[in-house]
Amino acid sequence: MTEGPGAAQLLNRLRLRQVALLLALRDEGTLGAAATVLGMTQPAATKMLQELETALDCALVEREGRGLRLTLAGQTVLGHFEGLHGAMTALARDLDGLRAGDGGRLNIGSVLAPSPTLLTRAVVQLKREQPRLRVSIHTETSDLLLDQLARGQLDLVIGRLTEGHSRADHVVCPLESEALRVVVGPQHPWADGRVLGLVNLMEQPWILQPRGSPMRELLEQVFRRAGLDRPRDLVETASILTTSFLLAEAPMVAVMPESLATYYASRGLLSVLAVDLTAQLDDYCSIVRRDRPLNPAGQRFLHLLHGLVPRVDTMTG
Repeated sequence: MTEGPGAAQLLNRLRLRQVALLLALRDEGTLGAAATVLGMTQPAATKMLQELETALDCALVEREGRGLRLTLAGQTVLGHFEGLHGAMTALARDLDGLRAGDGGRLNIGSVLAPSPTLLTRAVVQLKREQPRLRVSIHTETSDLLLDQLARGQLDLVIGRLTEGHSRADHVVCPLESEALRVVVGPQHPWADGRVLGLVNLMEQPWILQPRGSPMRELLEQVFRRAGLDRPRDLVETASILTTSFLLAEAPMVAVMPESLATYYASRGLLSVLAVDLTAQLDDYCSIVRRDRPLNPAGQRFLHLLHGLVPRVDTMTG
């Protein structure tokens, strides 16, 4: 069996213009359209694609009708090129921040759970140390945040690995686990401390995260184990702000991480119902791309973040 080119040979052979061509072919669907986007003729694009196949020693595309489709090797190469594009996006953002003399930038993606605790405290500490650092925080579900991380739009994520995102591509470090709590607005008739079963709530209008998020998937399992269908009267949103507004305006039921429920309940913005979900999400984690170096601000943030996690000491006799 003949071995293909090694990493050192690929670095010598590949050109970023070839990477851009394959990415444009993915986006545009045809080689002619990809060539137009890159400002080149179709014959030049054809030649460049052939040179790329020669450099990689494998066929990347094959004819399908009047167009082209990626071979299995082409799909594999495209996946790596997408990672390279994400790295270039992150590099451009870091360099822009340094040129601007603003202390650099850090783009953080986070699920809701750590917002009132670990995330807030780590950002406050980081800004005390680096007041000119520009920090952007994006709150979404883990699946969407990981897509943004792959594209280089985020430097790191606080969340959970979801389907379609390989552990082999990421450095994943656990932070904390999180119980879930059922909540209503303070004006809800059931916000009086009464003990309720889950079945009592199913005829109420609910607010749930969109399908595909870890919280939603866990709740679907809870409903199934209880022999219940999911609520028929349903609003789906990942926004805690929208959820809070809805709870304040209507007698609706929502589920949120315990840290958020405790925070809002302590300020009289909602009430936590005495409903045992017997459900707990997996640990949320810090997640960075294995193939992309984290800038110094990101490294410092992770150090501060993990330093805030309570340590459980065990003693053996």
